[in-house]
Amino acid sequence: MSQAPLQHALSEALNARGVTQAQFSELMIRLLDHGVLCRSESKKEAELYDRYLQIPELVEDYLSVLHIRLHHERRFTSLRLFPPGAEIPGEADSDDGFNSGLRNRLSQQEVALILVLRAEYDKSLRDGQIDEHGQATLPLEAINLASKNLLGRPLPEGRTERDALFRRMRQLRLIRSDGDNSLEDNETWLTIRPDITSLVTDTVLSQLLGEGARPASNDDAEEPSEKDEGEQ
Repeated sequence: MSQAPLQHALSEALNARGVTQAQFSELMIRLLDHGVLCRSESKKEAELYDRYLQIPELVEDYLSVLHIRLHHERRFTSLRLFPPGAEIPGEADSDDGFNSGLRNRLSQQEVALILVLRAEYDKSLRDGQIDEHGQATLPLEAINLASKNLLGRPLPEGRTERDALFRRMRQLRLIRSDGDNSLEDNETWLTIRPDITSLVTDTVLSQLLGEGARPASNDDAEEPSEKDEGEQ
């Protein structure tokens, strides 16, 4: 059976760039399934990111048919998907303050922690405490204190609950941490990725800092769909 015109055109465009249909499919499935891709996360994500660089216009054309936008953070070699209407720094505004790749709900605790991480990242940025990769490294105690000051509540005390919360932050490619370190220990250090700025807008951050603490609501947040931490 002959290929449909669109599939044939895509196949020819891919072949011209040295990418197979199977490789293109793998990249698109990963992006649509996870909603985020960071080159520094794993060998597999580095391979897929480099593949994207071979065919950026084909990936973006494919996503545009679905009305999904791709935000490419070139400085930090990351890709993140956003649905129609989502606010992307430097692009079209949205009525929602907190937007994401494929609109899966975050829990109230996850929303709260992301807001705190964004505020702490902004503080580190103002203080010039950012490394060459645009990352901010802070002790867990500082994040716990910021949660108390901004939202009126500390991080979860139970190890299981706290580990699950920060595991989700790693899955969303918002932080780095040593998986061998216990998050019960406030001396543990976490690295906040610059991608945090693409999820929490300056407007929401200003409201949080200007209006004081308020309980985070599930209506405030939707997340990039991602199921696994960096696969090797």
